[in-house]
Amino acid sequence: MARYTGPSTKIARKFGEPIFGPDKSYEKKSYPPGQHGMSKKRKKSSEYGIQLKEKQKVKYTYGLLEKQFRNLYEKASKMKGRKGENLLFLLETRLDNLVYRMGIAPSRAAARQLVTHCHIVLNGEICNIPSTLIKPGQIIGVRERSKSLEVIQDNISRSSSRFAWIEWDAASVSGKLLNLPDRTEIPENINEQLIVELYSK
Repeated sequence: MARYTGPSTKIARKFGEPIFGPDKSYEKKSYPPGQHGMSKKRKKSSEYGIQLKEKQKVKYTYGLLEKQFRNLYEKASKMKGRKGENLLFLLETRLDNLVYRMGIAPSRAAARQLVTHCHIVLNGEICNIPSTLIKPGQIIGVRERSKSLEVIQDNISRSSSRFAWIEWDAASVSGKLLNLPDRTEIPENINEQLIVELYSK
């Protein structure tokens, strides 16, 4: 499965925010990467540069490569409503993202690994495709024999963030997507309009 496997802290420093989650290395060096660090004078970004940077940030945040991201944007363009918001809704309803949102995994990369290793079930059936788009009413859970795994138990016990659009059942270690989230309920710092402007050129 194609995915980004390079240094995460360097990418986070490039965008100026910890897009991969809490990062102690980023906290120590929150300035841009490179030989000259903060002392290097950087030219003012062009309009295209700002739009491209925003698209790249979203791609890295959700763990998609260019072709996957472009296909998702095309799908969002055909939906009713605003293209940018539709794109975010599609990103949020990916299986790996929802496993992360439910607190089963500490990051989207870890959630992707749980899915590909067949630890996650969708409506009672094993699903090992991280990009699967989940519809409201579908139930995501941990495979019965995987519920006792220490890594999963630790993640669930440490997770405190719950979302209004996701119903979590601790007893069955499963969650249900109730509805698409409202734009204000997506916590990531994203300006989706810049991405729409970029693809509209």
